[in-house]
Parts: sequence; structure tokens; C-alpha cells
Amino acid sequence: MKTKFYIPMICLLAVCSFTFLSCDSDDDSNDTTKPLIDLLEPEEGQELKIGAETGVHFEMDLSDDVMLKSYKIEIHNNFDHHSHSRAVDETVAFSFNKTYDLTGQKTAHVHHHDIIIPANATPGDYHLMVYCTDAAGNETYVARNIVLSLTADDDHDHDHEE
Repeated sequence: MKTKFYIPMICLLAVCSFTFLSCDSDDDSNDTTKPLIDLLEPEEGQELKIGAETGVHFEMDLSDDVMLKSYKIEIHNNFDHHSHSRAVDETVAFSFNKTYDLTGQKTAHVHHHDIIIPANATPGDYHLMVYCTDAAGNETYVARNIVLSLTADDDHDHDHEE
């Protein structure tokens, strides 16, 4: 008698569990498309002025098919470590690493001058990396070779809105 009661109950629980698990949720688990980065400045190979008080002109457009989450800018040196002729007189290899929040945005136009290269930064070759992550955790990146220089031109046309 008890067996007749338990079998239908187990079947009912199994059907209910399957029904609830198969329901579509509104999370981002179906989003497999990586966000897009259109890095406008700095350009590939661009020389950036060491010690410029105005900071590096940084501009890009970001987009995602569902929703953006954040972007990160990273700059690190790309020195030729096999060359022993470099004189390093009280300079330091420059690095920059900052993450910015984009929660709630599907597209973003980014323009800022947050990257300040100090006067004691070591001149030379560097990598500029920009990472963008969407709300589902998909990530894409863009890499640029840049040069930090004491003689670079730091003129920039500021006719547009920041």
C-alpha cells in the first residue's frame, strides 16, 4: 500500500523538477558574443609625451549585443632586456592598470585623460592593452605598441566634448 503512494509522489517530484529546471531564465547565460572595441587613440606606434600635465588622450567606442560590464586599461614596458647599453638614470618603468565600470550600458564612447606619464618614466617601447568585458563575462582585448618619449608632441585638438 505504501509503495503505491511513494511511486506517484516520486514521479510527480521528478516532473516538477524537470519543469522548473527547463524554464528559461533571464540571465546572460546565452550570451556568447564578445564585446567590440574600436580604439581610436592612442594609435599603433604613437609616441606619448613623458611628463605631459594634460595626460594621454584616450578615446574609444565600446559596444555589446546585450550589455557591457567594464573595461580595463593596462600599460606595461616592452623593453628589449637583451640590450645592455641602456642608461637608466633615476627613471622607472611606467605602468598603468585601471578598471572602469560600464554597468547598465550597451554602448559607450570613452574619452578621457586619466593616464598621466610621470616625468621620471623610462623612455622606450611599451604595450597598451584595453580589455572589455560584457555582463555575461565575455572578454575581448586590443593591443597597441606605443613609445614613451621626452620629445613627443603632446598637442591634441580639444574641439570635442569630454
